[in-house]
This record gives sequence, structure tokens and C-alpha cells, in this order.
Amino acid sequence: MPKLLILFLLFPALAPAEPFPVEKIAAGIYVHHGEHKDLTAGYGGDICNIGFVVGNKGIAVIDTGGSPKTGSRLREAIRKVSTLPILYVITTHVHPDHSLGNAAFKQDNPVFIGHGKLVEAMALRKEAYLRNQVEWVGEDAAGTEMIPPSLPVATSREIDLGGRILRLTAHPVAHSPADLSVFDTASKTLWTGDLLFVERTPSLDGSIQGWLEVIEQLRATPAMHFVAGHGSTAKALGAALDDEKRYLETLLADVRNAIKQGQSMEQTIPTAARSEQGKWLLFDAVNRRNVALLYPQLEWE
Repeated sequence: MPKLLILFLLFPALAPAEPFPVEKIAAGIYVHHGEHKDLTAGYGGDICNIGFVVGNKGIAVIDTGGSPKTGSRLREAIRKVSTLPILYVITTHVHPDHSLGNAAFKQDNPVFIGHGKLVEAMALRKEAYLRNQVEWVGEDAAGTEMIPPSLPVATSREIDLGGRILRLTAHPVAHSPADLSVFDTASKTLWTGDLLFVERTPSLDGSIQGWLEVIEQLRATPAMHFVAGHGSTAKALGAALDDEKRYLETLLADVRNAIKQGQSMEQTIPTAARSEQGKWLLFDAVNRRNVALLYPQLEWE
């Protein structure tokens, strides 16, 4: 048996790490696409799109994944591309799959940026998220911290990476209570966070009516490229927004109709948005949660 193979068998930590692919979708724009898994036990901390933007002076990270391990792997990928300082870490919203890798970047002393209401959202969910983190990612939970923004964005703000300006927009309650989008003016790339889902069933944790309004705001952005919170970057932005809008409008209409007909939430869950089932991944699990959240909101309209 070759000596190198013996070493790998005796010391598995010496074996090559799993690849952490990062795709360059435009000049200075790099994206890691997470796997399509549900946020349940053993999801691994790597299910959303995360990445970074490189300017002439420094780098902005946009979302860091669901664990310090995922954040560290992103940081390693950044260092293979550039040695420029990491100036900013932007958290698009509170959800753990996007925000619990932030601790991996503390060593860079960046400015942590988020929606003006993200501080409050993190405070409300911190205990539950940290308690559940071991169940979600196992031993990779070690070192997890929920790091609130040191630079909150109330409405909009621009940051300069040197030769490229990022425009940050704080949206009203939509997908979540505190959604932030990022537009790179140099490459005309729009980072939507979870305001846009591609392939994967959109997940509601805010206001469906607010989300539908924000979709039209995103549509008005002069973007040539986009990075959704989940899914491929290859689709045209308009078509991706159309798909998401269709699902949300169908869900809203079906739940409203069920309530009008006197159906209980338990009766509504198996039928609402059923026409969308074959068009989205993880439909049953996510759609069930969406109905459970939306039904009580609409019950007293």
C-alpha cells in the first residue's frame, strides 16, 4: 500500500478538503451556490448563495452561510482570489443559513452591515437559533455567534470598494422582517438575498403582500446579472421574478379562498398552491410552513 494512502487512512484530517466552488459571474463578482436542502436537522450550513465583491481597495462579503465552518471556507476561497482587505460583511437578512457564518470574518475587523431592523430581529431570534444550531449542523456549530450589524441601513446607503459602488437598499417587511438588497453599479449585479428564490420554493417569514410589492421594486433595478438567495444565477431576472410572483399570488389567492369557504388551516395546507407543486424543489415542506404562517395573518382580514 502506498505510504501516502496509509497516511490518509491513519490521519483523515490530512486528506484534501471537500471542494468549495466559487463561480465568477461578472468582473469582480463571485458566488458560491449552496445545496438545495431544507433547514432541518443535518442541513450542513451550506444551503444558500453566498459570495463576495472585489473592488480596487477591498472586498465586501455578502452573506456567510449557516456555520463558522461555511464562513471559513468562503474566506479561504476569497483569499485564493485576492489578498485585499475584507472591508465589509453584509448580512441580507436574519435567517441562520445566511448569517451564522459571520464569526469566521471577525479576524478581519470588517464593518458588519445589515438592515436597520436586523439588530432587533437578531435579538429576538438569537437564543432559539443558537440553541438549535447543534441540531442543524452538528459539530460545525462550534464557535457560532450571531453578530449584529455595526452599520445598520435605515433606507439606503452606498459603500465604495474602490472603483465600484455598492448600493444597499433596506426594504419593508417582505420575505423576512428585515431584508436588504445589494446592487453593484460597476457590473450591474443585483444581490437579492431571499427576496428572490430560483428553483427552490420561496419561504415566507414576513408579509406576502409586502413581498409582492418588493418584487416590482427589484424588477425596476437595471440589473444585467443577479444573485438570488437560493438557486441558479443563469436565469433571466425578469423570468425568475415572474415565477416567484406567480407562486406567491397563487398561495395568497388559495389561502384566502379556503378561509372564505370556511376551511380550517389543517384542511388548507394540503391544497393551497398545489398547482405549483411540480415547479419547485422542497415544495411540500416549505409550502406547508408558508400556509401555517399565512393562514392566521389572513384569517382576520
